[in-house]
Parts: sequence; structure tokens; C-alpha cells
Amino acid sequence: MAAYTDIDKPSQHFNVVKYTPDGNAGFNVTGVGFQPDFVWAKSLKYSEDWQMVDSIRGVQTAVQSNLASSGGTQAQGLTSFDSDGFTVGNLSDWNYNNDDINAYCWKAATSNSTNTNGDVNSTVRANQTAGFSVVKATSTATSGNTSIGHGIGKNVDLIFARSLAQNFNWDVWTRETGYTGTHILNTASTGRTGFGSGTNDSNVFSALYNFSAYNGEEYLYYCFSSVKGYSKIGKYEGNGADDGTFVNCGFKPAFIMIKCMDAGEHWNIPHSNIPGFNGDIQFISPNLSNSLRNMDDNPGIDILSNGFKIRTSDNNLNKNQDEFVFLAIAETPVVTSTGIPATAR
Repeated sequence: MAAYTDIDKPSQHFNVVKYTPDGNAGFNVTGVGFQPDFVWAKSLKYSEDWQMVDSIRGVQTAVQSNLASSGGTQAQGLTSFDSDGFTVGNLSDWNYNNDDINAYCWKAATSNSTNTNGDVNSTVRANQTAGFSVVKATSTATSGNTSIGHGIGKNVDLIFARSLAQNFNWDVWTRETGYTGTHILNTASTGRTGFGSGTNDSNVFSALYNFSAYNGEEYLYYCFSSVKGYSKIGKYEGNGADDGTFVNCGFKPAFIMIKCMDAGEHWNIPHSNIPGFNGDIQFISPNLSNSLRNMDDNPGIDILSNGFKIRTSDNNLNKNQDEFVFLAIAETPVVTSTGIPATAR
């Protein structure tokens, strides 16, 4: 019988670390377990912008998920990717004394590669095993769709797209919502038409001119695919009750991000790497600079050995008859290739 999953240790590809900095430049964040290629970080105590740094654009250069901004240089931001984490300068978003900061870390590849599968060449760092890649490309189109190689080797299910030249909104495409359901990462807005209506397969995705690709300008794309036992991009329907929907992911999640597709509700990530059990969970929103907050009915969500269950009637997670799209990444598969089962939080 084939193994349930090829990834017994999800933390070799993705990890969440919470660190408490001292405010001094050169602060080392360790415990990631690998050298990250994409770090997405947020203060849990204070109103600070989200910060996103990746190995294609390089250190000391960041974009922010809560802003319609092309980003720029941060001399005192993330200053190096290290073998077990990263180092930060004294910029408060990364290093405010005695803050608590969550850093979501992904592993891609050890070096850049040039992908020639699309209409234009793209620079790619891809982790095919874990279904993740960082992509940078410059479109030459003046209308229609541009196909761009992503390097994952399987269908992409979720893409974050950001102009590196202009202060446009972030575009978010999912296979669940398609061309007419593009969302905006930096706002709570409902879906709109716009990302790309061309080919989206194991080699390329399509980006539409004037939305997720613009003639002569660089764009950044973070690409994710569902991988059995490790990651899942999907959707569920809300019922408006405290006894909400159960979502079977096939693993115990370490990370969940949820967005209502039908209404102007915030993006939400449960902050679950705090001491305790289900019932202690608060939330942060990638479209807001706010610190941690509770849902209307705490705890909001239960994290289980095989997925998660909504425990609130709050519209952010469970508006009646609305659909919600989610990205979940594993802490532990429901059962490893050696038969070890996961446990609930």
C-alpha cells in the first residue's frame, strides 16, 4: 500500500516561529529548522505592518500584505537568511523591544532558476515536493493574458500577485474561485473579475494585463499547490452557528488562512502557536496592521488532528450560506508514512 503522504515532517518545508526581539540590530531568529526563502512576519502586540521578504528579491527588501504598495528597501529589516532562521535589523516591524512577532517561513530552493515555459521567462525558486514557489516576471503584453512558468510541476491552486513597480492592490487567485473571483489581499473586499482567464496548469499560470501583469513592469508571485498530507487549498460554506463547519484537511494544521468569498470580511489567520489548547486561539488579519484580536464568540476555531472546525457565528469565519476559501498547511499529517497518527491541539 502506498504511503499516505510523502512529507512526514512538514516543518522541513514550512514553520511558524514566535520570537521576542530586544530592539538591537543584528538580532538572530532561530528555530525555523531550515534556511527560509520566504518570511511573512507580523507583530502580535502592536499595530505594525506585515512584512514579506523572499530570496528572489533578496534581503533588506520588503513588501507588505496590508498595503497597496510596491514595497522597497529596508536597510534595518530582514538582513540575512540563515541556516536555521534569519537576522533582523532594528526596524520596529521586525524588532521592537519585548514585542512578540510571528514569522511564517517557507522553504523554496537553494538558488534561482530561469523558467521558459511561459510567454515570458520567469525567475523561479520552487519546492516541488511541498508545492510552493516564488516567481518574478516582467510581462510584455499590452492586452489579454500572459502565461508565466511557476516551476512547481503540478497545478497551482493559489497565487498572491504584487506589482513591484506601482502601488497597485494585491491580486489573489484561487482555483476554487477562478477568474471572476479574484480577491485583494490588502483589503476586505469581495471578489472581482481580473486575475487571468487563460491556461493554469502544471507548468504555467495566466496573468491578465492591467491586473496581475503590466507591460514592461516586474511582478512578484507567491504560488501554492495542494499536497496530500501537507497543504490544502479549498473552500467551505458557513452556517452562521457556533457549531460551525468541519473542514477535513488530512492533517493537523500549523497554519490556516481564511477569507469570505461573498462578503467584505477580513482575511483571518488563527494564532495557534501559543501555550494551551483549543479555546486560547486569537486571530490576526493579513489585510490589517492590527494586533491580535478575538472573534465575536471565542475560541472561533478548533484545530484538530485531521483539519479544523469553526466554533463561532462571526461573519469573518462563518457567515450563513457564504463560501469561504482557505489555505491550510500541516503541522503533522493525519498519519505518517510509518503509521504515526496526529493528535488534536
